[in-house]
Amino acid sequence: MTDATTTTAAPQRKLRILVAKPGLDGHDRGAKVVARALADAGYEVVYTGLHQTPEMIAAAAVQESVDAVGLSIMSGAHMTLFPAVIDALKARGVADMVVFGGGIVPKDDLAKLADLGVARVFTPGTSTQDIVGWIEEYVRPRAEAG
Repeated sequence: MTDATTTTAAPQRKLRILVAKPGLDGHDRGAKVVARALADAGYEVVYTGLHQTPEMIAAAAVQESVDAVGLSIMSGAHMTLFPAVIDALKARGVADMVVFGGGIVPKDDLAKLADLGVARVFTPGTSTQDIVGWIEEYVRPRAEAG
């Protein structure tokens, strides 16, 4: 009779994701749905609420030691707000933070946002499972390497 040894992988670190609503946009249902889906998937989620400035979002990201920042922008101000949040993070010494988002973003702006440093934009109709899958494939390796 031989002894069977069991090996178990180390448990994965719980990722911390900040979900924020920058600017004056008051439509937060999508952000709340995503935040809840991320929490249900096992992530620690910090939801900042409505009407956040880029500086407030960057401060919360640093204070909460998050692995990624997700922005929900429905107002059409994505070409201003995404870069402003990225700049605010850089000003706080967090130039390598993963910034992603969702909302109403024209297809023509997706490549421009990527060039500005936005890791991914999820457009209406994207499933929460797709967002979780992307976090596992893109955010987790960066968080575990850092």
